[in-house]
Amino acid sequence: MRKICIVIGSRANYSSIKSAMVSIQKHPDLQLQVIVVASALLDRYGSVVDLVEKDGFVPAAKVYMLIEGETPATMAKSTGLGLVELPTIFEQLRPDFVLTVGDRFETMATTLAAAYMNIPLAHTMGGEVSGTIDESIRHAATKFAHVHFPACTEARDRIIRMGERPEDVYLVGCPRIDLVAEILQQDRTDLGPHLFAEGVGESLDLDRPFVMISQHPVTTEYGEGERQVTATLQAVQDVGLPAVVFWPNADAGSEDIARGIRKFRERHKDFPMHFFKNLPMDIYICLMAKTSCLVGNSSSAVREGAYIGTPAVNVGSRQYMRQRGRNVIDIGYERDAIGDAIREQLRREPYESDPIYGDGHAGERIAATLSDCEVRIQKRITY
Repeated sequence: MRKICIVIGSRANYSSIKSAMVSIQKHPDLQLQVIVVASALLDRYGSVVDLVEKDGFVPAAKVYMLIEGETPATMAKSTGLGLVELPTIFEQLRPDFVLTVGDRFETMATTLAAAYMNIPLAHTMGGEVSGTIDESIRHAATKFAHVHFPACTEARDRIIRMGERPEDVYLVGCPRIDLVAEILQQDRTDLGPHLFAEGVGESLDLDRPFVMISQHPVTTEYGEGERQVTATLQAVQDVGLPAVVFWPNADAGSEDIARGIRKFRERHKDFPMHFFKNLPMDIYICLMAKTSCLVGNSSSAVREGAYIGTPAVNVGSRQYMRQRGRNVIDIGYERDAIGDAIREQLRREPYESDPIYGDGHAGERIAATLSDCEVRIQKRITY
């Protein structure tokens, strides 16, 4: 039986791999090992570990590796701390594969630890392009990985052009879409007023038009986050619709974004907004299916949004060049331009589903591949 070890470091990290975890746990020839690290352990980021455990996954280990400050220096140090701690856990668990997700600093620590310890590495969501340091981390993980699970056709082709063997590249789709497909089939009745017992701010009537705001720091634009998110919040205020607002992730510049949100909230207490640290994936997807527009720079607008048909306004450079569907309008950081783009989306009906990131079966494909694929520890590139 092969032991597959997955490191969960954030809320996005978890939603991006949960369906594969479910399929691995169910597979008769695989054993799932889960390590929870970094912001996934912290209350200020929503205690994602509680969701992991509630979903029936028992962490084999927990690693507190996030250094406070959310600056470029603390991001680098947090990566180093993870690289110090993870090898000890890998020695204890002795996995046959490490499966790492995407492009975050936790991914870098996981990737390096597995590589130096000669543990075969599988990587999801490689080959995509975007803004921030994430792109560099993503491509670096690709060059270390032995097995690749890209989410879309452009990503698969790019991985092969990077010199990876085509037989090691499996186009499986995005595991997050698996969850979306499952959730959308459910008859949900849990989006009533009681939802707003969590978080802070006004209770909103979700049967009336509302927008969602999810904006994270752009690490290569460090120091600009407060100005950027303030422009987004002001644009939403100009449009006049109530908003569900999410706090930023733990990347460098997070405090700038959070400061901008706090200042706006204090100065505009009469504007109807509700603020969440975190929500279960199923609730978030139901909100995406109901919202009039998703505004900000979250990849969920591009990935889940394409499948759901959510009208989205992507602000700034964080998702630069990532493959997207018809549901996204790209705009800069100017208040008036953001407002105009939101109004344009409000005039539209929900978009038709565009399954560019998968058909809802990525997790099953990942588990099946990991159960019988063979790898060579020594990487070779193709020419």
